[in-house]
Amino acid sequence: MSEQPVGSVQVERTVASIRVGNRHRAELGDIDVLAASIKRDGLLQPITVTPDGFLVCGARRLAALKMLGIKTVNVWVRSGLSDRLGQLLAEQDDNVLHKPLTALEAAALYRELKAIMSEEAALREQSTQFQKGHAPGEHGGGHLPPPPGQAGKTREQAAAMIPGGASYRTYDKIGYVEQVATDRKYPEHVRVAAQAALDQIQDGGPVDPEYTRVRALATSMTEQARAARDAELHQMAEEAVARVQAEAKAKKKEQARKTRPVSPVEEGITLLGVRAFVLTWTDLDSWWIKYDLTRLATDLTDEQADAFYTVVEGTVTFAEDLRTARTATRSAAEDVALAPLR
Repeated sequence: MSEQPVGSVQVERTVASIRVGNRHRAELGDIDVLAASIKRDGLLQPITVTPDGFLVCGARRLAALKMLGIKTVNVWVRSGLSDRLGQLLAEQDDNVLHKPLTALEAAALYRELKAIMSEEAALREQSTQFQKGHAPGEHGGGHLPPPPGQAGKTREQAAAMIPGGASYRTYDKIGYVEQVATDRKYPEHVRVAAQAALDQIQDGGPVDPEYTRVRALATSMTEQARAARDAELHQMAEEAVARVQAEAKAKKKEQARKTRPVSPVEEGITLLGVRAFVLTWTDLDSWWIKYDLTRLATDLTDEQADAFYTVVEGTVTFAEDLRTARTATRSAAEDVALAPLR
């Protein structure tokens, strides 16, 4: 007769109602021997479940019961194991007709224990940080709770909870190989090599040689990928500079084209002769005294006034250009006239 666990009650429950949930044991091993034992002697050690029916201890016994077609079974109901850490500790402590965890199962259990213990350490630190005696600055930094992962040594503690005696370094190495095997940033042949290493470890092979081989291969590929990426970024930078320079050159050319004076011929205008020019400006002689400035200021629309300003500005520019052209023409004529005398 098994001893009743502290904080538990024994009840009858249907086998089908027991929920397995997420467990780290992926391989239950040979259930036939266990099933034969249960059929012959009965279930000597009841299965343990949480109040809501999740399995805590007895995955192999539950599988054997299902194999035998047994519909109901007496179970221990533990009320103190509703949190995930308690369930993990109970799972790793389930040693009745126990099949040892494989290296990969132990590594997975280690990672979850480490994560949960780190979270709980952080919560404890947060809850005690501002309690009496822990006020910042009251007694100096030495009286504050240590950061999670230092004094607590979460990795060592998590590894020590798993039967088998492997160090946290071994579990971390397995985790690294598993990460490489599934991370698509690595080429396929690297992921295949990592999966082959996991198969070797799962079959009982040593961890360190497989880890060293996978790490060297992954590191080499990472360095090659970084070099290729650097070369790609350098090329992209050169192309970007060339594109900006080309755009600036084209913009400058377009601006020069827009600011270049356009000849009347390009505009399709028929040039008039000197006579028409003289008649136009003779007719406009003293034109400004023929209009009432006050009336124009009142009656002209903005569009009409702007059109006038544009014509005057163009006239002034034309006058300056004409003066410059006449000066240049006279200078050239004088040079021609004086050429024989030189």
